[in-house]
Amino acid sequence: MSSADILIIDDEAQIRRLLQITLQAEGYAVKEASTAAEGITMAASHRPQLVILDIGLPDESGHEVLKKLREWYDNPIIILSAQSDEEDIVKALDNGANDYLIKPFRTGELVARIRTALRNTNKDKADPVITNDIVTIDLAAHTVKKNDELLKLTSTEYTLLALMAKNEGKVLTHQYLLKQVWGPTYIEQSQYLRVFVAQLRKKLEDNPNKPAYIVTESGIGYRFSLQK
Repeated sequence: MSSADILIIDDEAQIRRLLQITLQAEGYAVKEASTAAEGITMAASHRPQLVILDIGLPDESGHEVLKKLREWYDNPIIILSAQSDEEDIVKALDNGANDYLIKPFRTGELVARIRTALRNTNKDKADPVITNDIVTIDLAAHTVKKNDELLKLTSTEYTLLALMAKNEGKVLTHQYLLKQVWGPTYIEQSQYLRVFVAQLRKKLEDNPNKPAYIVTESGIGYRFSLQK
């Protein structure tokens, strides 16, 4: 059971009630806000470990709230919205959201994503090793092993994989990955990303055609996870 504080910013009373019941049953402490202004004030005064944010708020767009929060708030923010437009999802992720779920949603999936976001936040930063029983990524040694065998990665392959590993569980947009790995002049060169993701999958995945570690979020980007 967790004891993390979670702030819900959503104008729908029924959604807030559902989230409160679900999250409190998991051991989380829950605070609620129904407007953007109230949510920003509560986030500043209470500093929750995670924020669940709706896009369609009555007084201000959730996108603007997200940008304002990201000026100073560095804990996870999960968007929970009825907006299913690809443009909205990409915009939120590029502006710093850790995840994006579309209403109606499965409470079990939301809780799992909250756990992942909090787990990644609470990782010991002194231990730069990301691992499961099969794959080990050592960010300090710049090495990647699968079944204890060293994988031969190019410099760019390693840079891309390390970036995704550091953001495990988070959807990273095509534009973000291209900008971080190749630079801002390459944000429209999606073919670079497809080629290198394909190369990484051949080396990392048991079945590159059905990837378990580097998962495609259609039209948006990729999510990396070692939790099969």
